[in-house]
Amino acid sequence: MQIFDAKSQYNAESIEVLKGLDPVKRRPGMYTDTTSPDHLANEVIDNSVDEAIAGYADRIDVTLHQDNSLEVTDNGRGMPVDIHPDEGISGVELIMTKLHAGAKFSNKDYTFSGGLHGVGVSVVNALSTYLEVKITRDGSIYKITFENGFKVSDLEIVDKAPKKSSGTTVRFYPNKSYFEKEGFSKKALCHTLKAKAVLCPGLLTTFLDKATGEHYNWQFENGLSDYLAESFGKNPTIFGNPFSNPFTCDIKTDDAAISFAVDWADDTAQIADFESDNHQDRAINSKANYLCESYVNLIPTHQGGTHVNGFRSGLLESIREFCGFRDLLPKGVSIAPEDIWQNIGFILSVKLTDAQFSGQTKERLSSRHCAAIVASITRDAFSLWLNQNTDKGEKLAQLALDNAKNRLKRAKIITRKQVKSGPALPGKLSDCTCSDPEKSELFIVEGDSAGGSAKQARDRRFQAIMPIRGKILNTWESESETLLASKEIHDIAVAIGVDPNSINLNQEAGQSDNIVDISGLRYNKICILADADSDGLHIATLLCALFLKHFFEVVRKGHLFVAMPPLYRIDVGKEVFYALDESEKDSIIRKVDRRKKAGKINVQRFKGLGEMNPLQLRETTIAPDTRRLVQLVTPQDKQYQQSGVDVFELMDMLLAKNRASDRRRWIETKGNIMEIL
Repeated sequence: MQIFDAKSQYNAESIEVLKGLDPVKRRPGMYTDTTSPDHLANEVIDNSVDEAIAGYADRIDVTLHQDNSLEVTDNGRGMPVDIHPDEGISGVELIMTKLHAGAKFSNKDYTFSGGLHGVGVSVVNALSTYLEVKITRDGSIYKITFENGFKVSDLEIVDKAPKKSSGTTVRFYPNKSYFEKEGFSKKALCHTLKAKAVLCPGLLTTFLDKATGEHYNWQFENGLSDYLAESFGKNPTIFGNPFSNPFTCDIKTDDAAISFAVDWADDTAQIADFESDNHQDRAINSKANYLCESYVNLIPTHQGGTHVNGFRSGLLESIREFCGFRDLLPKGVSIAPEDIWQNIGFILSVKLTDAQFSGQTKERLSSRHCAAIVASITRDAFSLWLNQNTDKGEKLAQLALDNAKNRLKRAKIITRKQVKSGPALPGKLSDCTCSDPEKSELFIVEGDSAGGSAKQARDRRFQAIMPIRGKILNTWESESETLLASKEIHDIAVAIGVDPNSINLNQEAGQSDNIVDISGLRYNKICILADADSDGLHIATLLCALFLKHFFEVVRKGHLFVAMPPLYRIDVGKEVFYALDESEKDSIIRKVDRRKKAGKINVQRFKGLGEMNPLQLRETTIAPDTRRLVQLVTPQDKQYQQSGVDVFELMDMLLAKNRASDRRRWIETKGNIMEIL
């Protein structure tokens, strides 16, 4: 039991205000990848790439010095050196010392850019023992230096420069105390620079290692196709003639630009290992090392996101349509996303005017509207090409059908809900038609009204809906034998196909010898879907407690998720945004204000899921391409071991009947905390 000091005081003096770059130094992992300083290098390189995207630079030079400092030089416009009218300091000093300061919040100076948070290069400054910036513009060379994020020399002119020359050079020394590895990965840097050259045609990128004398340069005119073909090597592909000749597409719209190259290896092809030794630099296919990379504004998105979801959906719709037109689908066989995702190799590059990332490391795109844009463009372009190249289209369709047949042979068949068959499943369960539990999902929805909307919003092929009424029983201290007396809990147990079995709190989680058999589990994903308000969060907490305590194996094996419906809808002219909570709503409004969009801002707060129409619920919460799901993980998982949080102790304090005094103390001391890791 946690011991609280009765004499401890919580008042205004307890509140800390972190200023300048202190938040980065205190919690560097929130702003960058602390495994190695490679991400710092990417932040500086990305700033130079943004100049190239905007058309102001055509060369980026990276030099790794013998003292482990890194120097990045571009021939762009050069950082601003004039005095900011409001802050009273030079533009370069403002960029380097202030979080959320930059020229990329609006589209005035950069139509497409990766630096949307305004914290990237200031994080580099905060986590470097020394950083030097040289700027060439207006016929002069300027210099300013920093140590541990603090300015140590003012901006000054150090030399003259040719009138037509311009650019920026940043040299920094990473502070090794913040990183697990103090050195840069040369192969990772080379891979990044090559990818930038591929994705930005005409851009010349170079790398020089002063210690070894190694020097490389990259420049591509037809980058994507050559890049993907190189990864396949001499192995035959579906579109090969006889080797890889990928299908490529390059389309621009008013607010996006989409380019991709895609091809499939045949069953016997083995893709040569790509030159990067960092597996996080690419998405690896489950069966072979096929090159699968995605980028947003030339920033690698290692974890994918809505643009990859839309790309996959567009390809799937095209192939399904092609098979339907040519009557290639056998009875009882349908092509699933994973059937086309095997043997695939692709490079996807998307440029957005207002990209939303899941975090500062920008490894996953979360912009919902991007999925529909990419899916539509991919579907139209690929469908047209398949019907113009029917021989290659039929070869691809056969590959997808073979994968589908193999999947069905391996699948464990589950009998879905039928009127004349038993045992009886819960009456409120609207089951899916998919007989493969690995592809099916169950949404446990709060309330009949929300359940009705969810039934209309779902894809009935693989998504099942089961409404429950109000707040379920607090089962934290209940015995499993008594649980089934509750109709709601009985219905949940029958629907998922697993009997409850309590976890003993006196045993270390996950170490019990009594492992419950969940082979009868009827769904691969069980998603808790409740309102975004406090009542909905209470219901979600009770359901989480039920599964953690009585269906522990379901949680331990990664089957339990919590859906994240929005609490607010923000309309700005014809644009629509959704926000999960108050802070995200405020962030969206600030961003809209910076862009100075025309039109009145109208904010709607959803009272509940039932207030959302099925189309809104599908887009924001249920559709796999655009929803947000949080997976529940068990206390022995790595992130919990690192955090030191005893989850069972915390849940016991929050839910146990005899711990009201502990809850009161916790609310008094930590009730203002919005997120506990």
